[in-house]
Amino acid sequence: MKTLKCRDAGFDCNQVIHGNTDAEVLQQAADHAKKVHGVEVTPEMAKQVQTLIKEEK
Repeated sequence: MKTLKCRDAGFDCNQVIHGNTDAEVLQQAADHAKKVHGVEVTPEMAKQVQTLIKEEK
């Protein structure tokens, strides 16, 4: 399972996104960013955010 903490991406937000693949996590993160933070995720931003995805142990 892969996880991404919204806070790690620079937002004051406790949302933690879970998925089986990086692509799944990135899609959920983009949806969350748009819906909750009003941010449209660009391809460049997605590449940076992808480096923050962790493998849950």
